[in-house]
Amino acid sequence: MTPDTPILQFGTSRFLLAHADLFISQALDKGEALGRIAIVQTTGNAESLKRVAALNSGAPYPVRIRGIRDGQEVDEEISGKAVALALTADTDWAEVRRIACMAEVILSNTGDRGYELDSSDGPDLADDFGRVPKSFPAKLCMLLLERFQTNPEAALSIFPCELVPRNGDRLKEVVRQLADEWQLPAGFAFYLNEKCRFANSLVDRIVSEPIDPVGAVAEPYALWAIEKQEGLVLPCDHPAMVLTDDLDHYEKLKLFLLNLGHSYLAERWLRDGRVKDETVRYAMADDALVDDLETLWCDEVLPVFAAEGMGNEAQAYIGVLRERLRNPFLAHRLADIAGNHDEKKRRRFIPIIAAAERLGLNLPQPKLRAALATIKQ
Repeated sequence: MTPDTPILQFGTSRFLLAHADLFISQALDKGEALGRIAIVQTTGNAESLKRVAALNSGAPYPVRIRGIRDGQEVDEEISGKAVALALTADTDWAEVRRIACMAEVILSNTGDRGYELDSSDGPDLADDFGRVPKSFPAKLCMLLLERFQTNPEAALSIFPCELVPRNGDRLKEVVRQLADEWQLPAGFAFYLNEKCRFANSLVDRIVSEPIDPVGAVAEPYALWAIEKQEGLVLPCDHPAMVLTDDLDHYEKLKLFLLNLGHSYLAERWLRDGRVKDETVRYAMADDALVDDLETLWCDEVLPVFAAEGMGNEAQAYIGVLRERLRNPFLAHRLADIAGNHDEKKRRRFIPIIAAAERLGLNLPQPKLRAALATIKQ
């Protein structure tokens, strides 16, 4: 018999296993979670398939928390026990559909290009629920359409965890775009607005390494900031979760200090031809490189935060960030951070330059502009 799974998740990434899934596991121990998770693998790569098989063994998976918390060394292992079953979209689509019609919450983390559409996902999909769409938005649109037709009064909360600004609004926009292109019934658009709560949220935790065949090594720091919304149902209650009226505050700090700093280190790694397997930890042991990063923050980024009234918060965030980046235990490879590098630079560097110009700041921002100049056209 299939276990009860009120939470449906798209993506088997080690990040979610050590972040939201671990929060739900810890909350289950206290009776503070909706229930367990059904995970859906949406890609066919071998590593994901191996994780699916391991998760279906029924054994908990390990998350090793390593780093510094409040000046004290942390090295502990926590068992993730929230995953009830793991499915593969291509072979288990009927079961994915069944769970989607009953779930209370949907989570996703489908990568940097997760919201991109596939040209093969055409309007004919709406006439064949048994056919598996290629893109994640098309999968979600089809599942919501079937839910609308079979369980239209049941509310649903959707939590995208992709690192996309206003990710809930963006995902809803893409689903609405598909609904329009496919000429779905007008009632479906009403259903999306009235019964589906697409949450804008921000996830923050460095998850540096996988544990074979399933599990992860992560830092002690963790945050899941979620924008308040009437009718939103949370998957669990956890100390690392924050409900806020000002999600933009959290997004700016992470995107333009941590993520921007990571991408700048990756830029230097690529530009300077540094050691193939260099990690953030070893990069932060290079005094000249650290001075360069600190200059970037101080001269090109922090003045923007100060002009927007967030100078003190940004300085405090960098204080914590220095400890995180120097974590002696995490092997966070710059090669991994450099994945989809040009798109990350567009998201993390261009808005800071644009904000400086909008605010009338006289900032040459040479390091950011030089990094953007290497983007392949």
